[in-house]
Amino acid sequence: MDTAVQFTTPEEDQMIENAFREVLDGYLASNHRKKVEIIERAFQFAKEAHKGIRRRSGEPYILHPIAVAKIASQEIGLGSTSICAALLHDVVEDTEYTVEDIERHFGPKIAQLVAGLTKISGGIFGDKASLQAENFRKLLLTMSEDIRVVLIKMADRLHNMRTLGSMAPNKQHKIAGETLYIYAPLAHRLGLFAIKTELEDLAFKYEHPIAYEQISRQIEETDPHRQEVYTHFATPINKMLDEMGLKYESKARVKSVYSIWKKMEAKHIPFSEVYDLYAMRIIFDCDDPAQEKKICWNIYSAITDLYKLHPERTRDWVSTPKANGYQALHLTVMGPDGNWIEVQIRSRHMDEIAEKGFAAHWKYKIGEGDEESELTIWLKTIKDILDDPEPSAIDFLDTLKLNLFASEIIVFTPSGELITLPANSSVLDVAFNLHTDLGTHCIAGKVNHKLVPLSTVLKSGDQVEVLTSQQQQPQAEWMGFLATAKAKTRLRRALLKTRQPAITKGKEMLDQFLKDNSIEDSNFIQTKLMGMFHVLNLDELCCQLGNEEIVLNEYVAKQLRRAAEKNSPSFLKKILGLGKTKTLPEAEEPKLPPINMKETYVLKYGEKGGNFKTEDCCSPIPGDEVLGFVNDNNEVVVHSLTCPRAMMLKSSYGPRIVNTRWETEDGRFMAHIHIEGIDRHGILQELTQMISHHLNMDIRKLDIEAHDEVFGCELWVRVADTKVVEDLCTKLKKVPGVEKALRILDWEHNS
Repeated sequence: MDTAVQFTTPEEDQMIENAFREVLDGYLASNHRKKVEIIERAFQFAKEAHKGIRRRSGEPYILHPIAVAKIASQEIGLGSTSICAALLHDVVEDTEYTVEDIERHFGPKIAQLVAGLTKISGGIFGDKASLQAENFRKLLLTMSEDIRVVLIKMADRLHNMRTLGSMAPNKQHKIAGETLYIYAPLAHRLGLFAIKTELEDLAFKYEHPIAYEQISRQIEETDPHRQEVYTHFATPINKMLDEMGLKYESKARVKSVYSIWKKMEAKHIPFSEVYDLYAMRIIFDCDDPAQEKKICWNIYSAITDLYKLHPERTRDWVSTPKANGYQALHLTVMGPDGNWIEVQIRSRHMDEIAEKGFAAHWKYKIGEGDEESELTIWLKTIKDILDDPEPSAIDFLDTLKLNLFASEIIVFTPSGELITLPANSSVLDVAFNLHTDLGTHCIAGKVNHKLVPLSTVLKSGDQVEVLTSQQQQPQAEWMGFLATAKAKTRLRRALLKTRQPAITKGKEMLDQFLKDNSIEDSNFIQTKLMGMFHVLNLDELCCQLGNEEIVLNEYVAKQLRRAAEKNSPSFLKKILGLGKTKTLPEAEEPKLPPINMKETYVLKYGEKGGNFKTEDCCSPIPGDEVLGFVNDNNEVVVHSLTCPRAMMLKSSYGPRIVNTRWETEDGRFMAHIHIEGIDRHGILQELTQMISHHLNMDIRKLDIEAHDEVFGCELWVRVADTKVVEDLCTKLKKVPGVEKALRILDWEHNS
């Protein structure tokens, strides 16, 4: 946090006063009760507590809590209690003051918020996965007590991301990684759309600086043309809105840099082929909430009189708002340039909720009453997940992410009850979301009065009836049918309950078998057994034993004895040539040179090979944007920044991330190229000749398949860097018949 104790100059004191004055002015302009005195006291208290302390950027530390308070107040819409908590959020963590001191000066409400923020002050994630899960559980438990804690934490993270430039590169990777992995999805789920977009763009800027600069520049360069097309498209619409007598604002909303990049990556297209770069947004004023829906549809009708409607891309979130409170009517029409353009229609009230989420509701209340009531249903789901017996931290976070960033569908029960679920939810998801007993005894469903299997994936608008039988028992394979975190949690619990007798019996059988064969029970022996029977954990092994699906016999005992002998200290001494008595002193253990995490690690090849390892999950090559992860053996393992495994490592093991730079011309890297086009006689021979003879490249693997005059080809070649790959793809596209040639990352191919 701090560099050294250094007191402020008169100019800095003035800067601090001005920054605080901006917070107060914004608060006074809001609808909240005007409790200025307590805010001023909190500011003076925090200013004194952080006196002489500076941020890494060199500025006085007090400017950070002031900035967090300003975001909480003006960008999220929180009131005086939250502003005070934001000003004081680092006091307990970084100074001698305690939560009791805060309570004595500012009362229990502010103290509770500061205590909640202190609990999660180290960021969501610890050095180890188990700590990560524990800290995240703390965040969610605190969140269910008072949602404002997480909203202030969002403000804190946003300011940290805005000032990330002063951090070391490896810290930038860690913070950007956990921002994309958890904070942006959480902001999305809380309806904080503006903050979610900014967090994504800032994280992207530090993770992929070159791509960020390129796309930002291209957006700027194409702006005049885009404005011209937009004006041509919007002028007739604005004219009709004027004729309708509406007071409104219309504007072009350009896609964020991150969402443009995601589309380019997902579809493997250049910037020039991203046609839906912008959407038109119409925000109208309406004093009567009862008229909002009617006005939305009137505008919809006027636009469809002017332009051709895309029939499958109308989204009515006015009648059925999203779970995070979002309301709007979206339609897509054909623009004058022949491309589809999305139009978003919403009232001023809807727009504030869209940008500020649940916090926008509070603007219409006096004071800071029951602010968290809007989130009751979602927080019940969170508590459900927190009770999950699943011990794996990564599974825990992935389960949570299912419900954080999922696209949503709306389905109905036969009685007309509306249920919001993530996309790809099944009949079984509905059953478990309604009640655990319905889920465990579900045998099938009726979707729109038609009988379907319980694995059937639902669409928005479906009417779903769950059919049950008391004879039905939950099955492990059902896990593959589920998309909701709540259903997965409930199924896991149900499976554990039904399997417990078999697990207990199997454990007794295993203990007796090891005892009869004089084999000492240990983690090593258990791991060996799990590997022999291809099971994921000890419970699964014991369950199969108890159900007599696997048998422990003399052959198994012999394998275990042999493995135990090879793993024994005496055997290790023998193969190391240490004799019978000599032990291996600690000083003689081979030690790798320590890696300086703060410096950029140079990836290169020498006479003895590379100073790094690559993983099969993404197989990066020189020229790719990569990060280094220092494993338990002090080796640097390189992952592509876009690899899902890298995302998880950044979030879970931030202190082990090292910034890297390529410095190798070795041509031993494997690249996977996907080619497709129109099939013709001799095209395969032409392709292979061009690659191996003309380009002098080493083909390692080739799979080609043709269907109805169209062929697809998967090609693996050895290359030196990404430039070679780009050159190869350019040349392949010039072969008559080839329509597409692009590099595929292995994790994309396998997903």
